[in-house]
Amino acid sequence: MPSHPPARRARLLLPGLALVALAGAAGCSEGATAVPPGPPPVRSSTGALASTTASAATPSAGVTTSITAAAAPTAGRTAPGSAAAGCAASTVTQMSPAQRVGQLLMVGVAPGASSAQVQSAVRTHHVGSVIFLGGWTGAATVKSTAEWLQASTPGPDLLVAADQEGGAVQQLKGTGFTTLPNALRQGTLDSMTLRKQAEGLGRELAAAGVNVDLAPVADTVAADFAAHNGPIGKYSRQYGSDPVAVADDVATVVDGLQSTGIVATAKHFPGLGRVSGNTDSTAAGITDEVTTATDPYLVPFQRAIAHDVGMVMVSSARYPNLDATQQAMFSEPIITGLLRTTLGFNGVVITDDVGAAQAVAAVPVGERATRFVAAGGDIVLTAVPAQIPVMATAVSARAQADPAFAAKVTAAATRVLTLKAAYGLLRCG
Repeated sequence: MPSHPPARRARLLLPGLALVALAGAAGCSEGATAVPPGPPPVRSSTGALASTTASAATPSAGVTTSITAAAAPTAGRTAPGSAAAGCAASTVTQMSPAQRVGQLLMVGVAPGASSAQVQSAVRTHHVGSVIFLGGWTGAATVKSTAEWLQASTPGPDLLVAADQEGGAVQQLKGTGFTTLPNALRQGTLDSMTLRKQAEGLGRELAAAGVNVDLAPVADTVAADFAAHNGPIGKYSRQYGSDPVAVADDVATVVDGLQSTGIVATAKHFPGLGRVSGNTDSTAAGITDEVTTATDPYLVPFQRAIAHDVGMVMVSSARYPNLDATQQAMFSEPIITGLLRTTLGFNGVVITDDVGAAQAVAAVPVGERATRFVAAGGDIVLTAVPAQIPVMATAVSARAQADPAFAAKVTAAATRVLTLKAAYGLLRCG
């Protein structure tokens, strides 16, 4: 495993993962439809497959699961507070049901493809978030596209995301974007250097009109299993094999990104480090038979939450020790129970790609959205713009027929808007 200076091995607080103190994906499939850059109108975020069965990999020797102190978040960013929450609540009450549903959808934008479906998604279906997919070159092109998209929305500003991890997963390259090393290499850096790298990345994204990074990867992969771990280890997307050291890196990157006004995303909850199959490209080998609610591999996610991470991405793998029947992104015990209640995360929960990912191919498109929201999730990410009308219709229809589900839609939209308000994307008064 990568070496870490002793000063970086801050211990967490996780006796049996019953939290005592909290302060406060894989890259998505590529192949979306895109908006060509153009003059903005007035207004102003992987891998190949592998299959077999999950590994019963255990933490490295010396890993501590009883954690004594959670490092406090670093100053310099705006955590969602009462003003942001009040602005969001006020905005939600003024929205139509369709507008609320739109805030729960993120659509993929790929270079060189037709703009019609993306523009329709934003204008007609009130989609509140977009993600650059398919590999973009040059900050100027990215910025003009981001501005065009922002100018196209009739509602609150868009969350504009990118998969900018480094190594094999870096969707934005060329002039204006630093070529980043993979996470395994980043995990060998001292904390100050890693922090500066994250800050530099954040400034580059902000300058290009991007306000969300679908990073850092909080998955831990045992060193002897990395080569067999299709979604993460195969591409060196993990910071290391010791969850405590990984947690230090995750916290550092979250702080660095968010200090520059970029929303960070810890992924892929509750962890992809023990599966062999890549959920983007296969439905085989995606069952983790090991992870439990007291697992040390949850420590990096806990640290991200303690550092006010804006979003957490949920995987589409299976965790029978947490939910015997549902994939993670459709699981109320995992999203509402473990992530929100046990770990105390009150922010935005986003799916890994549900558009082109093979792990959810057997689930009807509309249900991919409704089942996620029913489980307590907030933003459904699809790399396929043509799926947006189906998802929007399905969520709207269920909300109209089921008051309890409608309340979940409102709660989810409120969380999304609270995040937007905290990062200057929604303004009240």
